[in-house]
Amino acid sequence: MRRNELDYFLGSLLEYDRNVSDIIITVGRPFQVEVHGHLHAVPVSPYIDALTPFHTEMIALNIMGSSKRLVEDLLRQGACDTSYSLGARARFRVNIFSQRGAISIVLRKLNAEIPAFEDLVLPDVMLGAAKEKTGLVLVTGATGSGKTTTLASLINRMNALHPIHIITLEDPVEFIYEQNKATINQRELGTDFDTFASGLRAALRQAPKVILLGEMRDRATVEIALNAAETGHLVFSTLHTIDAGQTINRILGMFEQEEQEQVRLRLADTLRWVFSQRLIPKVGGGRFPLVEVMGGNLRTKESITLGESDGKSFYEIIEASYSFGWRTFDQSALDAYKDNIITEETATTFCSRRGVVTRGIDHIKKTRGEMTSNREDLHMANAPEKPSDRSPHKPASSIPANLKLKM
Repeated sequence: MRRNELDYFLGSLLEYDRNVSDIIITVGRPFQVEVHGHLHAVPVSPYIDALTPFHTEMIALNIMGSSKRLVEDLLRQGACDTSYSLGARARFRVNIFSQRGAISIVLRKLNAEIPAFEDLVLPDVMLGAAKEKTGLVLVTGATGSGKTTTLASLINRMNALHPIHIITLEDPVEFIYEQNKATINQRELGTDFDTFASGLRAALRQAPKVILLGEMRDRATVEIALNAAETGHLVFSTLHTIDAGQTINRILGMFEQEEQEQVRLRLADTLRWVFSQRLIPKVGGGRFPLVEVMGGNLRTKESITLGESDGKSFYEIIEASYSFGWRTFDQSALDAYKDNIITEETATTFCSRRGVVTRGIDHIKKTRGEMTSNREDLHMANAPEKPSDRSPHKPASSIPANLKLKM
C-alpha cells in the first residue's frame, strides 16, 4: 500500500460521519471508525472485509516513514506514538502496536482548530487556571476524555491575553497554535527531545513563563515539574487517573516511602488545580463532559500534607466547596441530570458514589412532582383484610357466636 492509497482510505473513512473521533485498523476486521463511543465498519471501495497482517504492516510502515526511532520503539517496546497529516484536511495522533504477532493501528482525529473554552461546556471556574502565575495545574482522565483539548483551550486563551513565552512538550504535537500575544514554541518527543524529563529540564533554561507538559509519566518528570512550579513557572500537565484523590495518590506513589513526606510538602505548596474529566453520552446523541474540580486551599493543603482522614477526604473537601465552583463527579452528574442533558441511567453509571446520586435524583424528581418509584410494582405481602371487604353477614370476630359470653 502506497502513501497516496493510504490517504485515499483515510479520507473515505472520515467521510462516513463528521463526528468520527478514531480510526481502528486491526487484523481480521474491516476498516472501522468510532463515532460517539461506538465502532462502525466502513464499506470503503475496494471493500476489505478482513484486513491481513500484510495490510496493517504496510499501513504502519507508511505512517512511520523513515523514522528509525519509531521502528525501534515498536520492536523494543511493542508500541510507538507519532502523528500523521492528511494534507490540510486532517491530522491524527497515531499509536501503532503489536498484538498476537500482528500490527494494529489507532488514529485519533485531531481538531484542525482549537475550540474556544466556552464551546467545550466546561465549568467557568476552570478559567481560574489560566489566571495563575505559578504552580501546577493537572488535567486527568482516561484516554479520550478530552484532556488535551481542555489544555489547548486554556493555553490558547492565555495566548490571546498575555504577552508571555510558552513552551509545550508533546508526544506528538497535536494542536498547532498561532502566534498571538504570546510566543509559543512547540517541541515534539523524539524529534526535538528524547524524554519528557530531559525536555523539561532544558525548558527551565529557555525562559518560559508557562510550560505545557504532555504527560507526567514517571518519577523523574514529576520531580522536575515540581522544581519548575517551585521556581516561578506555571506548569500544565496530564495524568491518567480517574479523580482528584487518586491523582494525589498516584503522584505520591511514584516516590519511595521515605521520600513521600517531603513530596507531600512540595505538592501542597505548588498544586493549584486538579480537573478530572469523563465524556459521557447525552440525551439526543453526542457526548457531554462531566468534570470534577478541586482547587488549592488550606483544607486541600492539609489533606495533601497529612493524608486523608475522616471528614477530610478530598471528596468531602470538594463537596463542601460547591458554592465556590468546585464539584465532584456526582455533583456534576446531578447538575447535568437536572438540566435534562443526561438520563438517570447515565448519571448513575458514570458517577463515583451511586448512593449519593440516587438520593439526589430522587430529590430532583420530588421537586418536579415526579414519582421516585413505580407504584404499580409495589404491594404488601399478606395484607390484612380491610373492614370494607367483609361480607355484611360475616361476623366481625372469628369466634363462633355460640361461644361468646352472655352478659
